[in-house]
Amino acid sequence: MTDGKKEGGGGVEAECAIIGGGPAGLNAALMLGRARRSVLMFDDHSPRNAVTRHTHGFMTRDGATPQELRMLARRELTRYPSVWPVDRRIEAVAPLDGSGFLLRDRGGATYRARKLLLATGLKETLPKIAGVTEFYGSSLFNCPYCDGWELRDGPLVVIAEGSNAFSLARLAYQWSRDLLVCTNGSSRSLDRTEVQALNGRGVVVTEKKIAELVGDNGKLRAVRFHDGTEAKRSGGFISPYWRQAAPFGEMLGCLINGQGGIETDNLGRTSIPGVYAAGDTSVIAPAQTSIAAGEGSRAAIGINSDLVREDFGG
Repeated sequence: MTDGKKEGGGGVEAECAIIGGGPAGLNAALMLGRARRSVLMFDDHSPRNAVTRHTHGFMTRDGATPQELRMLARRELTRYPSVWPVDRRIEAVAPLDGSGFLLRDRGGATYRARKLLLATGLKETLPKIAGVTEFYGSSLFNCPYCDGWELRDGPLVVIAEGSNAFSLARLAYQWSRDLLVCTNGSSRSLDRTEVQALNGRGVVVTEKKIAELVGDNGKLRAVRFHDGTEAKRSGGFISPYWRQAAPFGEMLGCLINGQGGIETDNLGRTSIPGVYAAGDTSVIAPAQTSIAAGEGSRAAIGINSDLVREDFGG
């Protein structure tokens, strides 16, 4: 049981360091605080969902802004004296000969921790289409579960250049039957059987290259193609390219799963002893607030269980 941090020659010390202050990191910090573990939670305030205006599908907070959720969660952490949010960006992490980990922030300050939770999330790169950033987060989204209700029954576009085009299109069909699927010039996004399945439902598929997205004040109005034609659309879904937001998992040698996430067991343990991962960092998709928060809770239980076993000499 620890209710206070230590100051040592190697910097501030805690039982667990969490890199990432999104839903996964916040919920992990909450659970570990309730377990009376000392926690350093590092947050550089650059979330993936910065363009998101509302968070959906999180009970009691459906429609809240991501900023509101983070503010409420940070406020709740103040009840637990062993949890210290640190508004710093971690630049480097290194193991300490089996005794934990050394972290260094951008300013050169160092921190030590017995356990390390990676909850840094993902960064997304959108297809190179003129105007896409104007509409992303307003009328163009990546997750039908998160934003499909608000777009329901409208004339929608699904833009997907990769192999997930079919899965995204058939999922979007649940919210609107008026769908246009654009592969933006890619002939490998959909095979013939998939195109036939979509066409059989009345879904239009085109491989034409998109010239630009047209609209005003974040509201999509049309998709304009390089051949000069336009398709009137009021919103839709787009498939970004995902990558890890921070290189720490790779730096530490953690195994990566087939989707590009850090591989974990059912309690967030990675392939490297003492290192855990939660949220989008490991799950990749679906990238939902509720799932990320649950992943943080699960990893916290794994961390505390391992600390308990070590404390008892196990």
